[in-house]
Amino acid sequence: MEASFPFILVLIASVFQGSFGVGMKHMEPLKWEAWWLLHATVAMIVFPLSWALLVVPDLFGIIAAAPSEAIWTGMLYGFLWGIGGILFGKSIPYIGISLTYGIVMGVCSAVGCLIPFFQLEEVTGMAAFPYVIGGVLLMLIGVAITAYAGVKRDRLLKQEVDGGSNLKAGLVIALLSGVLSALLNVGFVSAQPVGEIAAEAGVITRNTSLAVWVVVLLGAYLMNAGYAIFLLFKNKSWASFSVAGSGKAYSWSVAAGLLWFGALGVYGQGATLMGDIGPVIGWPILLGVSLIVSNIWAYLNKEWDGAKGPFMTLLFGLLILIVATIVLGYSNGLS
Repeated sequence: MEASFPFILVLIASVFQGSFGVGMKHMEPLKWEAWWLLHATVAMIVFPLSWALLVVPDLFGIIAAAPSEAIWTGMLYGFLWGIGGILFGKSIPYIGISLTYGIVMGVCSAVGCLIPFFQLEEVTGMAAFPYVIGGVLLMLIGVAITAYAGVKRDRLLKQEVDGGSNLKAGLVIALLSGVLSALLNVGFVSAQPVGEIAAEAGVITRNTSLAVWVVVLLGAYLMNAGYAIFLLFKNKSWASFSVAGSGKAYSWSVAAGLLWFGALGVYGQGATLMGDIGPVIGWPILLGVSLIVSNIWAYLNKEWDGAKGPFMTLLFGLLILIVATIVLGYSNGLS
């Protein structure tokens, strides 16, 4: 049970990650930028900081004692991840949400796993090496099949955006979004010296990750909040905050923020308990299983009604994702 506990934590985090997007279906009557500013504040500042302050004594002293390079690098990667999120939204009008989501998830999963993996010493000689590579490849195949199923569904239901001559632009933007989105995990790895200082101060192992996230997500918040505020000024939409009947939208914004960092917070705990290889195998599991969970929500919301053929393709893709998760989970037990 002790050996499987970190893996279970990552699976729990995946459920949160796959569920937070439900809140994004309930933005109206708020403007996107108003909803997102509140969401980002809860997800990237209020919740991470509150949780960390509860379990990490002298949090700010620990951060101040950490190497400045680790702090600035972690913040930078968090900031770049924020740009990836913006590019995700820019790609959708060109190639549709299903294809965008598939490309971004696949690239994000692979890049976010392989960069930390090849930073480990003598990585090719590790017993886990073939299983990690194989698991990531299976994860990519599973993501590609689920994305293909989504494209087939959208075409069948005539919901797909016609990219036309903008197809190449959309693909490039989606690929870049995937790479930048992966940097959230790379930032988590790069800011580990903060966690090491926390451990030296007596913080229990799994909670050291929360100090790390405070640093990384500060950079992420600067990008996300900055972009939302830019849009509030550009669109002159500050009045959206006081629009009548927005209570439900506010509630979903907060709930989505809690789920979003709930995912990262629990994932960070599980990955930290796994040791150096934790962010390597935990990241693709987090994204792969969250894709399964998000499609369960989509099914319950009847988004696959009238698309039996594409739905069967989706089930095949999800099966491959499950196999990939098992392979990556198995690699965690290898030295």
